[in-house]
Amino acid sequence: MSFFSKRVSIVALTILVSFGANAKGGVAVLDFELNDVTSNPGVAEEVERTASLKRLLEESLSARGYPIVPIDPAAQAEANKGFGYLWDHSDEAAALGKASGSEFVIVGRLHKPSFLFAYLMAHLVDAKTGDVVGDFIVEVKGQQRNITVKGVESLTRQIDTRLKAVCGS
Repeated sequence: MSFFSKRVSIVALTILVSFGANAKGGVAVLDFELNDVTSNPGVAEEVERTASLKRLLEESLSARGYPIVPIDPAAQAEANKGFGYLWDHSDEAAALGKASGSEFVIVGRLHKPSFLFAYLMAHLVDAKTGDVVGDFIVEVKGQQRNITVKGVESLTRQIDTRLKAVCGS
């Protein structure tokens, strides 16, 4: 590699790192939890859909330029004292994010009150302060994968708008 090529590579890398660190801080997405209050809770399809939400949201946020910071699943399991704990204790979710080096943490829930629809819900938590800086809900009608993907895209737009407002970009 020539001297010029090395310089161009270093400058390009510096710009990319600076953009990611300054314009949009790292975001950690916790595993979504299923709150199925129908008469037949825990149906395999709903458990599977819930398990896919974290990955879908991470991909959608990443496509918008947000660095995704992984959270150790064992650390999340240890911090989670029971159903709804991290949802209700933003300070604990923030501690997970802070330990992983993220600026924000997303705590998600799939709330299913009916067989006909469900709600994708998310809290956006500032990892430094532990404050919930955004609270989002998207209604999803049906169980088809493409409906879930559209719901996650809508959730991502809401989160993106809020992150831009909070970060001032």
